[in-house]
Amino acid sequence: MFNQLTPVVKNLLIINVLVFLASEAMPELKLYLSGFYFESNLFRPWQLVTHMFMHGGFTHIFFNMYALFLFGSILESQWGGRRFLTYYILCGLGAFGLHEFVNFLEIRQLMTQLDNGELQMVVEEGYGILLEGKNFSNQTMASLNLAINIPVVGASGAVFGLLLAFGMLFPDVRLQLLFPPVALKAKWFVLIYGAIELMLAIGNMPGDSIAHYAHLGGMLFGYLILKFWSYRERHSGTF
Repeated sequence: MFNQLTPVVKNLLIINVLVFLASEAMPELKLYLSGFYFESNLFRPWQLVTHMFMHGGFTHIFFNMYALFLFGSILESQWGGRRFLTYYILCGLGAFGLHEFVNFLEIRQLMTQLDNGELQMVVEEGYGILLEGKNFSNQTMASLNLAINIPVVGASGAVFGLLLAFGMLFPDVRLQLLFPPVALKAKWFVLIYGAIELMLAIGNMPGDSIAHYAHLGGMLFGYLILKFWSYRERHSGTF
């Protein structure tokens, strides 16, 4: 089965697995390659891309890579490697961008509730406190610390873009779900999944560490990219 993978998907799988193993063996890599908030002292420009190859655990990378294999190989066969990789990376960047924008709004709102001393304490000491498995007792400071110093990791944003593309290009293909064990047409699966992510993002449940807005960002940017490509092909030839 591995030899049947399309070339770009195959290389993406290899890179993701190697980076995951390296980050597990050398945890300090997470400090440099994860996607920190852009105003954090820990943010570096390359994290815009490298965060897509970092994952929070075996389950996280397994499901992302399974989805990449399942949907990515079909899309790469349909588009070719160059267009597929362009779409994948742009969806990942768009996912990170939407997450950062929402995070920016939340952080600005939290900052209005703290004085300069408390803000400085969060900026200077917050990440170290989190590394000890602790957080500030002040709830607003704790929330701000999490918003600034918990990075985004994973290929989920790009993968959600693939899911969106599959649903748009192959809307009537039936997908067999495990939970619940029913078959759904791809277009309904995408719509339902997107609606669930939107509700979870708006609900912002306490203790939910999943970047739902990043997932929505991957789908949103995927939709915009597909519409742009369609428009350009109608007016000026192929990509």
